[in-house]
Amino acid sequence: MGRLSGFRVTITQVFRPRVTEKFPQEKRPKPPRFHGRHVLNRYEDGMEKCIGCELCAGVCPAQCIYVRGADNLTDAPVSPGERYGFVYEINYLRCIHCDLCVEACPTEAITETKLFEFSFARRQDAIYTKDELLVDDEGRARRQPWELWLGGEDDETSAWMRATSSSGNAAYENRVAWSGELGFGVREPERGQGGDPGALPAPDQGGVS
Repeated sequence: MGRLSGFRVTITQVFRPRVTEKFPQEKRPKPPRFHGRHVLNRYEDGMEKCIGCELCAGVCPAQCIYVRGADNLTDAPVSPGERYGFVYEINYLRCIHCDLCVEACPTEAITETKLFEFSFARRQDAIYTKDELLVDDEGRARRQPWELWLGGEDDETSAWMRATSSSGNAAYENRVAWSGELGFGVREPERGQGGDPGALPAPDQGGVS
């Protein structure tokens, strides 16, 4: 019997359901806060959310983001503010997907999809430009040839993580605190990990109603 005891774990695993998927034909569902490839969002009227403030580049620990702002033209503004992101680049050879850029952005312009399956044949392909990062007219991420998109990896970007603003304060759970996105409108707020999921903070706590 001692000789068979070593196979106990193996035998018990044989009869359990398989946890593997037929990748790449199928993908396992990603957690809501999964950090993947970035997108630059637009307002519901089509205007860009990025105002070229460079806060995302300043907070990035890997120094993989380069932003250069420019003044908006009065007759043809790109964003609602005085400035917009004229140049926006992310070097994915450096990016560690920490999501600090998302937390630092004051306008929810930069968010992350659930896509992480992409590989590059050329180094220059790993440097995403604004044309590749900016969502299309449907509010969807622009698919690149070297990315493995199977469906709705951009259905829920991490913009809604800001439901716990500011700085993750639990008092802001369940409160909508961001603007609508092109193609998606105003996203539902996050249900917090603790406390009453239906409770709302008092008005004097600074939440946006």
